[in-house]
Amino acid sequence: MSLAEGEWRLSYSANGVHPGASFTFGTIRTGYYLIEPYEITYGDTDSGDTPLPRADGIRFGQDFKAAATITFEVGVDAVDDASSQQGRYGANLDRLSVMGQVWDAEALRLRFATPAVLSTVQGGRARRFYGRPRKWAPGASKLTRQGYTPVVCTFVCQDNTAYDEVEQVARVDIQPPPHRGLVGPLTTPLTMTGASSGVVQGDRMVGGTKPTWPVITIRGPITQPVCEVVGRWKASLNLTLNKGEYVVIDPRPWARTVLRNGNASVAGLLYRGTPRLEDMRLPVGRQDFVLRGTDPTGTAYMTVAWRDAYAYL
Repeated sequence: MSLAEGEWRLSYSANGVHPGASFTFGTIRTGYYLIEPYEITYGDTDSGDTPLPRADGIRFGQDFKAAATITFEVGVDAVDDASSQQGRYGANLDRLSVMGQVWDAEALRLRFATPAVLSTVQGGRARRFYGRPRKWAPGASKLTRQGYTPVVCTFVCQDNTAYDEVEQVARVDIQPPPHRGLVGPLTTPLTMTGASSGVVQGDRMVGGTKPTWPVITIRGPITQPVCEVVGRWKASLNLTLNKGEYVVIDPRPWARTVLRNGNASVAGLLYRGTPRLEDMRLPVGRQDFVLRGTDPTGTAYMTVAWRDAYAYL
């Protein structure tokens, strides 16, 4: 079910006996509405400044920012769930138990680096944050027996970035080797066939306000595949993929992996000229993606997937 304006959804997958979640809140229709507007608190800057030796002032270094935290004040409302006071009390306790279970997120807490997704629609914009639910504190209220309890809860983001809910995907077939010279027999007059449409296969627009992370999937058969973002960087691998095999380069902060067929790490097969995973970001603007390598069949291709990134919602 799609979100309505002003709603939020916390979701993550199950892990063994621990259930996953898809919990919607934020408006009256959900039964978990916001008492006060949400608050996004951005982390402090960890500055790398150092004092100048035997001189006034400082030398600026590399600065790093902590993650953002989103705080909610939620009214858990079951007043209309029953006609009796005892029924409203029980219904409110049930609603609190549901929310508490979701915010406890044991399916996430036992998994290294795995984030939840917090999606929302604000001003008609569908955005998502990656992170984990943390604080969950029901208020001690006399109204609980009447079916209403206020709750304060927080969500700690992986970074300080909001991502578009819609994922962009570009498919790029392998770049054929350039043709040199003319192939006979030739007839006059010479004409060009197969007129170009003016559209480059891997030419895509990256939106948003901040650079974003791509997820690159290369599918064989191909030897020594290279994914190039023209004019930016190249990711080259010293391996051979047979038909039906694939490799996924995922530089997102919660992944940072290079996996063959979804399970075997081949990060060690990246060539030295390949940038570090943390530096593989797509700038805002028009980008050209190219797949190179050796493919005798001409059927190899890659997909580049990303979500536009924003400094705020």
